[in-house]
Amino acid sequence: MFPIRTGADAYSPRDLVFAARRPTAHHLLSQVDDAAMLTRSKTILAVALFFALTACGGEAPNDAKPKPAAPLQLVAEDVLVLDTQSLAQGPVVSGSLQPELRADLRAEVAGVVLEVLKDNGDAVAKGDLLIRLDPTAIRDKLLSAQEAERAASVAMDQSERQLKRMQSMAGQGLVATEALENAEAKRNQAQADLASARARVVEARQQLEKTEVRAPFAGVVGARAVSAGDTAQVGKELLTVLDVGTMRFAGNIAADQVGRVQPGAAVSFRVNGYPDRRFEGQVQRVNPVADAATRQVQVLVSLPNTDVTWVAGLYAEGRIDVASRPALLVPESALISEGDTHSVWQVQEGVLHKIPVQLGERDERLGRYEVLSGLSVGAQVLRHPVGALKDGVAIQMSSEIAASTPSAVQTGN
Repeated sequence: MFPIRTGADAYSPRDLVFAARRPTAHHLLSQVDDAAMLTRSKTILAVALFFALTACGGEAPNDAKPKPAAPLQLVAEDVLVLDTQSLAQGPVVSGSLQPELRADLRAEVAGVVLEVLKDNGDAVAKGDLLIRLDPTAIRDKLLSAQEAERAASVAMDQSERQLKRMQSMAGQGLVATEALENAEAKRNQAQADLASARARVVEARQQLEKTEVRAPFAGVVGARAVSAGDTAQVGKELLTVLDVGTMRFAGNIAADQVGRVQPGAAVSFRVNGYPDRRFEGQVQRVNPVADAATRQVQVLVSLPNTDVTWVAGLYAEGRIDVASRPALLVPESALISEGDTHSVWQVQEGVLHKIPVQLGERDERLGRYEVLSGLSVGAQVLRHPVGALKDGVAIQMSSEIAASTPSAVQTGN
């Protein structure tokens, strides 16, 4: 391994130790061969692992790709094709339903309520008895007035006979003129007393009749304010009778819109209590006097003949159609509002996209908004976008799904 030295050139023990620790060329070549074999082994192992994963249907971890999202399945009713429609223009009118015939019945005489014969919602005919008050005090008053009338009638007869005697005796010169004048004065006073007594009898009879409250016209009891046992003072509200057949929409419009509204103009409106229905009416008349507090003008609108049972006092709101123009309209249900911005989900070539739109006026008749920009005629939008929708997701209609599904195989003998 190293040359042998003798004598003075012989190796010292220290040189022998260093020589033993120094690597030889043979050792270095052996280490290089071992490293190369290890590298080849790792490469072969990696290749084997790759082919094993490929044979099992897997892929290399670095080449893994996400699976494409499943298409969103829709039916034809989910998609709305936009088209040009007539946009009604005119002032907004708001108010309530009120009957033309309405009677708020109040007590005209004081008394205790003995009986209430009709309740809220009961139909009544003209002249039907509704409430009966205690007539005892008024009946006594009538009896007293009748007695006073009889006494006045007797006094009248006596004074009339006395006057006739005086006139006969005055013709014969048996009585003075002064006595005749006194007889005439007594007759006149008795005549006045009799007329006053008769008037008191008539008044007592009228008050007795007022203890029975009757319906002034055919209709429905709207509001009952008293019950049996209540004390009714003069002027106290008893109940209300409505003629629902004369119901109308009493609304208000801004004063600056009065010049645009004429009797006969069409009105489209909604009524609280019937959220899914729209009603059509006509302007009957425009009040010539503005409200002193609000400076609004009342407009009376006729109601259509429908199967709806109208309820007085319900809030109503609509628009008077004074002009119309073609416009692209989108229903409110299809809009997505985020602050002051609006957008819709549009289907374009089988892909769903979120499209921002600019809105204009609202058609109260149809409940739709005018689209100024963002969409065009023929655009397909979702009617009711719900759930977590994503921009760019594929769309598959139910008709396409049915066409792509293979028909069932029928088996037989």
